Amino acid sequence: MGVYLNPAQKCNTNRYTAAKRIGLAEAGMGKLSARTVATAKPGRHGDGRGLELIVSKTGAKKWVYRYTWNGRRTTAGLGSVSTTSLAQAREGARAAKASVAKGIKPGTTKRAQQPAGRSFGDVAHLLIAAKEPGWRSVMHGAQYRVTLEVYCAPIWDKPTDEVDVADVLRILTPLWQRIPETASRLRGRIEAVLDYAKAHGWRHGENPAQWKGGLAHLLPKQTKLARTHFAALPYTDVPALVASLHTEETVARLALEFLILCASRSAEVRGAVWSEIDLDTATWVIPGRRMKAATDHRVPLSARALTILRMMEAHRCGDLVFPGARRGRPMVPRTLQQLLPAGMTVHGLRSSFRDWAAEWTSFPREVIEQALAHIVGSAVERAYKRSDVLEKRRTLLELWAQHCAGSAIENVVLLAAKR
Repeated sequence: MGVYLNPAQKCNTNRYTAAKRIGLAEAGMGKLSARTVATAKPGRHGDGRGLELIVSKTGAKKWVYRYTWNGRRTTAGLGSVSTTSLAQAREGARAAKASVAKGIKPGTTKRAQQPAGRSFGDVAHLLIAAKEPGWRSVMHGAQYRVTLEVYCAPIWDKPTDEVDVADVLRILTPLWQRIPETASRLRGRIEAVLDYAKAHGWRHGENPAQWKGGLAHLLPKQTKLARTHFAALPYTDVPALVASLHTEETVARLALEFLILCASRSAEVRGAVWSEIDLDTATWVIPGRRMKAATDHRVPLSARALTILRMMEAHRCGDLVFPGARRGRPMVPRTLQQLLPAGMTVHGLRSSFRDWAAEWTSFPREVIEQALAHIVGSAVERAYKRSDVLEKRRTLLELWAQHCAGSAIENVVLLAAKR
């Protein structure tokens, strides 16, 4: 049903439409419409007087103004279609044309007026600085920073307000199927940087890195890779590995043996500090900020683990129990990895302990999983659970230490566990 207009209203409407058309004609614009912009196919589409709509093969759309500067043809970006309407693009083209007429390169004044910290790289550093105190490990912060610096190099110096869908696709497309997990994390980090910029007023419009309603329609579905397990050393070979570590007493060898005895993760051992260790009660308390489950974890220390700690205490230099080659810094992961047989992983040693405990002991599954700092049971069960079965785990890890030392105790472990 149409809207009724009296003769006077029709006259005013016709005059407005005519005036609008005359204005566009005088400006040499008006070849495009909202409909043609929405349905435009890949390629260049001119609106007149230097304003062009560029549609990439992926479907990303942006506005540019083409002009001559010092005898050479060049372009000035006017924003993406998702953030800039056709009317705004035309107004931007008029302003750019006026700048050229005055001998000012389009965009120069705008960039000069931008406050520091508006480039993608600057905002990324500000975001990381704001988030870093809440991260559980230094390694996560380093990975976050390196991922952005390496893959986002093409937009690192670009103002965040000018980053568009085409930029994000240019970064993500080569990685999307080849290394899907890295690509997904990278997309989320780019989105976080641009959201941070928008929250501070350094960027306007939609986030070109958002998934729902955005990149979900432009990127293909990722191929799901089969989950693989860390290569684990058979528990029967662990005593031989530990014996090989005894041939030379270095920080790395002692750290790896300590990791094996405690069934701990690499980052937990490499980041261990003396304030977490209580030699009197033979207990190591790892704070939740360093744990995968984000809760404090008590590790009972076997006799051999205590011996290793006393050896390190005699040569203590700083807060780290097992310091790295660089003073005051933890050792890097490969330091421990290179001590293992080819093909084996440090994390896989936890599986070696898990297999041994299941095969040779009768300790309940909950005790074994607690020794590995795994979350066991439903949320309700955990809410009513008040004990971390420390003493049962102490017995379990002492038996594990004896196995690692090569003691022939397998025949009595079952009885000891039951008793």
